[in-house]
Amino acid sequence: MNYCELKTKSRLEYNQLLEEFILGCKNTQKIGMEYERIPVYKSNGEVVPYLGEYGMCELLREIAKEDNWDYILDDINIIGLKKLHDTITLEPGCQFELSVEPQDSVFELQSKIEGINASIMPILDKFGIELLNTGVSPKTTYRNIDLIPKRRYAIMANYLWGILSDVMMRETAGIQVCIDYKSEEDAIRKFNLANLMMPFVTAMYSNSKIRGGVDTGYKSFRALAWLNTDNERCGFATTFQKDMTFKDYVNRLLETPMIFINRENKTLSLNGRLTFKQFMEKGYEGFEANIDDWKLHSNLYFPEVRLRNFIEIRNHDCVGGGLEYSIPALYKGIMYNTDSVEEVEQLLDKYYTSELNALRYNVARFAIDTKLRGQKISGICKELVNISYNSLKKQNQNEEKFLEPIMELLKKNKVPADYV
Repeated sequence: MNYCELKTKSRLEYNQLLEEFILGCKNTQKIGMEYERIPVYKSNGEVVPYLGEYGMCELLREIAKEDNWDYILDDINIIGLKKLHDTITLEPGCQFELSVEPQDSVFELQSKIEGINASIMPILDKFGIELLNTGVSPKTTYRNIDLIPKRRYAIMANYLWGILSDVMMRETAGIQVCIDYKSEEDAIRKFNLANLMMPFVTAMYSNSKIRGGVDTGYKSFRALAWLNTDNERCGFATTFQKDMTFKDYVNRLLETPMIFINRENKTLSLNGRLTFKQFMEKGYEGFEANIDDWKLHSNLYFPEVRLRNFIEIRNHDCVGGGLEYSIPALYKGIMYNTDSVEEVEQLLDKYYTSELNALRYNVARFAIDTKLRGQKISGICKELVNISYNSLKKQNQNEEKFLEPIMELLKKNKVPADYV
């Protein structure tokens, strides 16, 4: 059946599902970044809980008071802060996520993030808290990390069926990058390219080797956790077909099981009992599908690269020491230069989807030492960074300097996890 011909019992029409993606087409080339870190007490290295005199809830209160942020609430619980277009939010296990308004340059992005970091540093020191730049909690495991009191997280924890879903939710921290697209064709091209790049970029930023105080044997335990979270909503959201459209992405989402819906300030668990397509067709317990349900459902889909009214590139371990800014720089140099896009396509188009899927599993353990067709992928990683470096250099804004830390690591055939 063509989904465009669905006869639904709701007022929600198929074309409304496409609207967010179509409205995302714009003639800007901004770069956005979401930066998660693990909060631990300096005294013992344990993850900071939500509650308590020196817990994350009180930390947020203090930041709001001292630096004029507004509260983000779930029911009566403080789960984050906002100031204009910037937010500080808590992930399920109290991971500290800073999301700043997209900027025209990586310099502006760095300035925003460093400014916020500087303003909260005295408060962190007062609480005896350090924000770790690592992809997984190095000491405290999920059994000793309570979920923050955000209603959706309890439902998600109950629903996600992968053997490492609790690790993903409570222990991991990553960096996500957001880029713009100007048309449907441009969006799909960048979307496919970001998916092609993802295993290689995951490998070069691997930084989650130590978990529970021991060497896990994996360079990116965070990547392994995502591989074992929920195969119906994680992984590649594309088959890498060049004629893919927004409708293909929407249809994939329509076939994905639903976790919950919100009604009258209450959260109703669906627990995967029906797909969004079935919800549109038949409703559920008297409720009809609406556009807010669709937006929520889209946000509960967690592929390597997610299509929204921008492209969200997701699977990077948290890193620091300047490496964090090399991630948006890498994508800016490639995605906003047609010649660079073509170079990367020529470099990666030859690999089969089955090879890329296998690569996702192998890079979690071996990072850039993973072999593809008999050769270590470190060479491909270096080529990707060089393509971006040359592109940024031609733009003459000095942004190529942000790639120097990752270039130095790759020259030594190392990743951040090798220096833990």
